[in-house]
Amino acid sequence: MSVFTQDQSGFDRSGLSRMGAVGAALMALAALMVADLVTGPAGLPLSDVLQGLRDGPSGENRRLATILWHLRMPQTLMAALVGGALGIAGLMMQTILNNPLASPYTLGFSAAAGFGAATVILFGTALPVALWIGVPLAAFVATLTAAGLVYLVARYRGAAPETLVLAGIAVLFLFQSLQSLLQFMAAPEVLQQIVFWLFGSLLKATWTSVQVLGGILVLTLPLIAREVWNLTSLRLGDGNAASLGLNVDALRRRVLVLVALLTAGAVSFTGTIGFVGLIAPHVGRALVGEDHRFGLPMAGIMGAVVLVAASVTGKLISPGAVIPVGIITAIAGIPMLLAVILMKGTK
Repeated sequence: MSVFTQDQSGFDRSGLSRMGAVGAALMALAALMVADLVTGPAGLPLSDVLQGLRDGPSGENRRLATILWHLRMPQTLMAALVGGALGIAGLMMQTILNNPLASPYTLGFSAAAGFGAATVILFGTALPVALWIGVPLAAFVATLTAAGLVYLVARYRGAAPETLVLAGIAVLFLFQSLQSLLQFMAAPEVLQQIVFWLFGSLLKATWTSVQVLGGILVLTLPLIAREVWNLTSLRLGDGNAASLGLNVDALRRRVLVLVALLTAGAVSFTGTIGFVGLIAPHVGRALVGEDHRFGLPMAGIMGAVVLVAASVTGKLISPGAVIPVGIITAIAGIPMLLAVILMKGTK
């Protein structure tokens, strides 16, 4: 009985420390979101931002309300939601593929989104729909199409990690090639629009995009929560997970669908944003371990932290012409990835 009590108390302490780490990460995210609201072309003091938050979107200071609630708030919330979605998707990808380099890019989802968006940008004038609707809708559909191709391979050839990775690489090169073809065909001014979308920017964020991605998260998070123990078991290896009664192939196919929905919702409105889905899971596991009860929330929070921090950095570097966050994350992701490699090498 004393041994059991000691083990139980040790588990409780471990769980409390992990919950503390998640809470600290949430506070860091909140601070960064406030910093993101403060920074920008029209400088706002912290006191004005706090007052504007208290007054709400219908505050008496209409200039402050417009800048804060109609311009900056959607971008800040979108950064947190996109980063969270990519972080969670990245951790699930790395788990089902048992590959530390896996991310939503691995299976070609982001490349497919870029192809869908480029198609509408190039041929948008001939389509009976406005670009602000057609571009994210095409990116979303193309992402789900890429997921469908990988899912079909997993369905008929097995959902082994090697099969999924090979299918994903094939889909990745397919959509990258089609994307390059569209860029070659585009006129210079259209090509500029395509390239800007591919950079990944929060300037396209609106309350509508926030609501759509928020709705996707509301729908998928309960389904993800149901797979928490299964994903944690899968970290023990396919054989051990199967010995616990887990249908590993079916789990991989279910998670693949969830990853596709999260990635499609994230990149459809903001464009291609790299490294977030790769780095956030590593940081999350380093802080709370392999237990997905804590790992999934931490990966989502760290993804949001990375993307909101990238937004703040882009505004500080170039306040007049905000640098797209996709460029910031790509540059910052390289030393972060090297740091993760070095940290793992010292263990």
